[in-house]
Amino acid sequence: MRVAFVGKGGSGKTTLSSLFARYAAKQGGPVVAIDADINQHLGLVLGLEPSALPEPLGAHIGDIKEYLRGDNPRVTSAASMVKTTPPGRGSRLVSVADPFFMERFATTVQGFELMVTGPFNEEDLGVACYHSKVGAVELFLNHLVDGDDEHVIVDMTAGGDSFASGLFTRFDMTFLVAEPTRQGVSVYRQYRDHARDFDVPIAVIGNKVHSEADVAFLREQVGDDLLVCLEHSPAVRAMEQGRAFTLDALEPANQEALAVLMSHLRAQKKDWEKFGRQAIEFHTRNARAWANRATGEDLLQQIDHDFVFGERSTVGAG
Repeated sequence: MRVAFVGKGGSGKTTLSSLFARYAAKQGGPVVAIDADINQHLGLVLGLEPSALPEPLGAHIGDIKEYLRGDNPRVTSAASMVKTTPPGRGSRLVSVADPFFMERFATTVQGFELMVTGPFNEEDLGVACYHSKVGAVELFLNHLVDGDDEHVIVDMTAGGDSFASGLFTRFDMTFLVAEPTRQGVSVYRQYRDHARDFDVPIAVIGNKVHSEADVAFLREQVGDDLLVCLEHSPAVRAMEQGRAFTLDALEPANQEALAVLMSHLRAQKKDWEKFGRQAIEFHTRNARAWANRATGEDLLQQIDHDFVFGERSTVGAG
């Protein structure tokens, strides 16, 4: 199952991503957490020094494209492969334990694997878009065949910027983290309206809640989309200050909130048909808007309409 954590900058989505990844790892089954935020803080929250972070996906997008292209005859070269290129017959499909990604681009922390897109570097200023780095995550998810007991947890870039690519449709569930403030719920409204058009399931996590009045405010603003609230947490504040932290230190109410998130995620039905349909839709949009012009090819020819997404496809093909 794939889950995205989104929200306003400073809402706590990175912290919630880290807590949920820890919780999922304790339940068993493989877990991969991916830092896809322009502000690369997930590793820091997990207690890693910068020198311990894995090799960034965004710095090796060419190698990733070449690997995923496999023997797909519809993709003529890695250079013609864009972030939305869908898999087809001959593409190399991957699992959450794929050696190419796990051995080269992941590091083990807190009982699960961490991957990062990499930061926006000085040499990128004025000449590159951050979504070129996030495109590595989109390609990984497009070619991933994951099961119910496997979890990929993505800390997305803040606010409405998540909609700059089709990445927001690549998840079984999207958790939107909102503080009990007008600014906190404004991103929810934007995300709700965009997500509704593409049948993207979202649920709201109230964060940094201090009182019943905070809960009432969130309920008034987001209605039934409010799934659960996490109360203000001294244990989380200590973690954010760099002190030793385990889930056992988390307050009982907040531990229960993580259990609610997991139960909600597991209740989602995997919809491979929708996943494939949206992959083709966003690739078509990108091809017509810019990618055909950028590559000099008709990238609609990359779409393999007879390819079957999901469990019936063969992981490692190509």
